[in-house]
Amino acid sequence: MSDHVTAVVLAAGAGTRMKSAKAKVLHEIGGRSMVAHALAAVSGAGIGTTVTVVGHDREQVSAHIASLDPSVVLAVQEEQNGTGHAVQIALEALSALGKQSDLLGTVLVTYADVPLLTAETLTEFLSDHAASGRAVTILTAELADPTGYGRIIRDTSGAVTAIREHKDAGDDERQIPEVNSGILALDAAFLTEALAELETDNSQGEVYLTDVIGIAADRGLPVAAHVLEDVWQTEGVNDRSQLARLGAELNRRIVQRWMLDGVTIVDPATTWIDSTVTIEPDATILPGTQLSGVSAIAAGATVGPDTTLRNVEVGRDATVIRTHGSDAVIGDGATVGPFSYLRPGTELGAKGKIGAFVETKNTRIGDGAKVPHLSYVGDAEIGEGSNIGAGTVFANYDGVNKHRTTVGRHARTASNNTFVAPVTIGDGAFTAAGTTIRNDVPAGAMAIGNTEQRNIEGWVAAKRPGTTSAQAAAEAEQHQQEKPGE
Repeated sequence: MSDHVTAVVLAAGAGTRMKSAKAKVLHEIGGRSMVAHALAAVSGAGIGTTVTVVGHDREQVSAHIASLDPSVVLAVQEEQNGTGHAVQIALEALSALGKQSDLLGTVLVTYADVPLLTAETLTEFLSDHAASGRAVTILTAELADPTGYGRIIRDTSGAVTAIREHKDAGDDERQIPEVNSGILALDAAFLTEALAELETDNSQGEVYLTDVIGIAADRGLPVAAHVLEDVWQTEGVNDRSQLARLGAELNRRIVQRWMLDGVTIVDPATTWIDSTVTIEPDATILPGTQLSGVSAIAAGATVGPDTTLRNVEVGRDATVIRTHGSDAVIGDGATVGPFSYLRPGTELGAKGKIGAFVETKNTRIGDGAKVPHLSYVGDAEIGEGSNIGAGTVFANYDGVNKHRTTVGRHARTASNNTFVAPVTIGDGAFTAAGTTIRNDVPAGAMAIGNTEQRNIEGWVAAKRPGTTSAQAAAEAEQHQQEKPGE
């Protein structure tokens, strides 16, 4: 797309029907805020300059947009006086920055609350506009229920002559199914002149951008509609019900796209995948799985059922079952789960294992190493081929600071060990069951931390008299005394 296309993204509305402390355009579907979807579509269409008009909740919205793309120009609409006024504010912001050259060619006007609009649609729309040499091209759709939308008014020849907002439309005009999406492509020179002629003679007392259609028609300038069959792309969000509805449709499209690209998704109805996730062909996603953030699933991997991963990289042929994970890496051929919890900083090597009821955090587990059962592994380094016994706790926190534990290559640690960090278990070392490791274990050594068992006879009777334990012990002692021959 030419650098002489300037996009104006309108994001100044109050969004009161969301009933939220968060700005409407910051609410998310598919892993992105609505305004992020809008900016991604604009960027994907190759548009050179983008201005976003902010108003209500401007601090929230401006900070978010700056984090997404610092090159976006922010224009503040202090008083929300209609879409025409908002576009005037956008063009003034460009002029104030000395960007008059961006007001050549075409101005695209779109919205921050139309999250299903795609870059492909914008590219086709702008190409149609440029090829026709029109003053204005309107992106339209035909709806079964057009209530609330501006209607496309045509003359007897079918030429577009105006857009009538719903509140200003007559009864006959309200029967028109073709509606204005609000998305316009306009000749920049014409737009600049037409904005100066806009008035507030309407039911809302606002400056309507759509009135430029009538100005163009009066001047005999070419105006036409670009009809979009995919009406979902024109739908906006005003409340949380609409947000959920569009979110479900976006997810359906994302899941459908991955299946067409060669990914097996067993139950699309219970699978949720963010727009920022990547999946290679021949991966399998089982029911009840949520993939979010920048998660990446490699070919041959199986994820699910009942698994939630955020920003997790899953290697080729790995298996992840009934697991919750975030900001983690799972190597090729590795296995995770069921009921595992991978916290940020977990890295599992190729053919490694994190098993049932294991929690890991800030830990690197080497190739072929295993933590099979019932363990907490935090702030640790586990070498290649080592095995961590069931019920092991890496005691990484002394109440003030975190410390690391290092387990060498091909070590074997037994069940119910506690490693009190900082501590190192050397290559090939073993530890005995029930051992608390407080000091380093040399390579090839066996660490035994148990002391000889000592039984204190009569302790329960002396310390817990009158309890059911004391009663049971007394009965056992009496029974022992009554045994014949003893």
